[in-house]
Amino acid sequence: MASNGSEVKHQNGKDNFRHQEVGHKSLLQSDALYQYILETSVYPKEPKCMKELREITAKHPWNLMTTSADEGQFLNMLVKLINAKNTMEIGVFTGYSLLATALALPKDGKILAMDINRDNYEIGLPVIEKAGVAHKIEFKEGPALPVLDQMLQDEKNHGTYDFIFVDADKDNYLNYHKRLIELIKVGGLIGYDNTLWNGSVVAPPDAPLRKYVRYYKDFVLELNKALAVDSRIEICQLPVGDGITLCRRTT
Repeated sequence: MASNGSEVKHQNGKDNFRHQEVGHKSLLQSDALYQYILETSVYPKEPKCMKELREITAKHPWNLMTTSADEGQFLNMLVKLINAKNTMEIGVFTGYSLLATALALPKDGKILAMDINRDNYEIGLPVIEKAGVAHKIEFKEGPALPVLDQMLQDEKNHGTYDFIFVDADKDNYLNYHKRLIELIKVGGLIGYDNTLWNGSVVAPPDAPLRKYVRYYKDFVLELNKALAVDSRIEICQLPVGDGITLCRRTT
């Protein structure tokens, strides 16, 4: 579950340090262990521009929507490992994950970024511009599904994307998948964020969950089941951030 405190709690005579990052989504049982990962492996390697955007986003009242720093690091390396050039992101918020991807792309790399709220994107845009990667981004404000449907009408768009990252409305994840599987190339990757959904995927029916967590839980469960039986993809679900499932198109 996400926590955004920085206080120290005393239990059984021991100190359990709640990690310092506002809006973190780690599924690790030990906040001290998560803080160790951040301070040892993530923050020392985090580009200055990403740190700046992370700190700006931490002040946003919806900071829980942001991609965690360790997941941003993971996405950046992943994009490099697969030599992605043509990418897409659905759900941008202030652009932390978008910046992680943009920094990893070659100079002529492209990102089609879609979000229903341009105001949030513009919070991070000055940082993205200062980082020198704004030219790689084409931002479209509004629902993504109509854009995807329009793209699919032109067969030239089919199988052209190397990497697609989805961190948006969970009730539409399956609708996105039905379309994105046609746009991603064979061998390309789709990453679906929040697929462990605050750990609620294994919570009993009577568990005390936040209203929004309970509402989207069934949609996340439905997605996970659908991906597991989709013969067109190989999958790998990782407990990074709030859970991310990578789907590699095979056919």
